[in-house]
Amino acid sequence: MNPATTHVVRPAGAGHETLYVLLLCALILGVAATVVLWRGETTETHSVASHQLDARRDLSAGEQGIYADLRVTLDEIHLLRAEHQSLPTPEELAAEGFAPFAQDASSVSRGGHAWQLHEQAYLGLSQAPQVAGSFLMRLDAEDQGNVAIWLNRQPSVAVPDELSDARLAAAGWQQVVAQFDAGVTRQHRH
Repeated sequence: MNPATTHVVRPAGAGHETLYVLLLCALILGVAATVVLWRGETTETHSVASHQLDARRDLSAGEQGIYADLRVTLDEIHLLRAEHQSLPTPEELAAEGFAPFAQDASSVSRGGHAWQLHEQAYLGLSQAPQVAGSFLMRLDAEDQGNVAIWLNRQPSVAVPDELSDARLAAAGWQQVVAQFDAGVTRQHRH
């Protein structure tokens, strides 16, 4: 019989494994930080002029709804203008059910605007200016893309004879502009 031999097996040290895992984590974080800094985009904020309002930030919920309805109905107005060779009246647009011209629950909750055709513009006088101001959507007879939407939150609205930007701004109207920046849409540039 052989004498009994005892072999002592020491446990593998966790210190080396922990060190390797921590080094791997530090490497991953370093690579990620480098990619973020290298591919990151600077945020450019564009301010609007004093006679303008940002459609996304400066309008109430009711005003945003009316603004969106006007932008959507604009395509139908252009089609009807081409078909009849003149701008459709607010009554014709309301009969077709186009918002915000149609008198429904939505239009009442957004200020109950009374719409009228004023030269080459649609004027919506608010019945509740504390909910939504009065709107004016000016169209260009030659350029369909040249459309301006203006807002006046005063209880009594004055519409100048000439609907130029300067005259409208002087009468207390503010142009509503839509800015599309990184906060609104994501752009992928490759």
